[in-house]
Amino acid sequence: MDKDLSEIFSGLAEGRIIPYLGPGLLPEAGATLPSGLPALAEVLSSQVTVPHKVRRNLTGAAQYIENFKHRKTLVGMMDKTFAGDPPIHPLQRDLAARKLPLIVHLWYDNGMAKALAEQGTRWGRIQGLSQTEHFGHWTGYMDAEGQSVEAAVAAEWDTILYEPWGSQSPANNYLVSDTDFVEVLTEIDIQTPIPEIVQQLRTGRHFLFVGCRFDDQLQRNFARQIMKRSSDHHWALIEAPLTRNETRFVQEQGIRVLQLPSDVLLNAAPAALAG
Repeated sequence: MDKDLSEIFSGLAEGRIIPYLGPGLLPEAGATLPSGLPALAEVLSSQVTVPHKVRRNLTGAAQYIENFKHRKTLVGMMDKTFAGDPPIHPLQRDLAARKLPLIVHLWYDNGMAKALAEQGTRWGRIQGLSQTEHFGHWTGYMDAEGQSVEAAVAAEWDTILYEPWGSQSPANNYLVSDTDFVEVLTEIDIQTPIPEIVQQLRTGRHFLFVGCRFDDQLQRNFARQIMKRSSDHHWALIEAPLTRNETRFVQEQGIRVLQLPSDVLLNAAPAALAG
């Protein structure tokens, strides 16, 4: 395990590792926002009556609301849920200060973006777009001020924040319903929804998963496709026991699971880098 941590810290220092952050960081940062797909499904279901069988199924609950209450209602509910000022996890602050070429953030809160904004460096966002609202456009490019820019501008940023499922900020873009994900998953095997610059930056690099689980097919699909054609070994910090599907997935994808909390990346950093 010490060898893994040493390799992780040297990889981060040299920009060879891409952090892939999930909703599990929210409770560690003290946020009260929903920190998983079932929890978010229940938040949405508490505001609109949905069939019992989809109350803890995020994409199903979101699709029901979209079908029977309109897309604008769904977007408004997501805005309300993720509005506000979430606390920044110390790890997010640390990663932002490193000026890494690429950070993947797979949730709808604004924590990682806030951490990058604090640094005052050149950065911007690439977000997944719903075909329901942006037909024919898979991704949106936004600078640090939240203004839409051309894809070519992303090459000038020190750090790209890639949010495949969108985010509450700055433009209320969400992939959340069955329809949203079916459209993307239809094309993702041939990489169409994955931005070209992300495909370039991942080549030969390793991924470090923090605050992520692989216990549902949706998250596994996105992780698999975003990692495609990268390095052959990666890491994930997951303290809880893995499910059978998770175990199979990490073995297939060359992900070494370290049963350590996220703060080990902060606590061990000076010693690891000094060694």
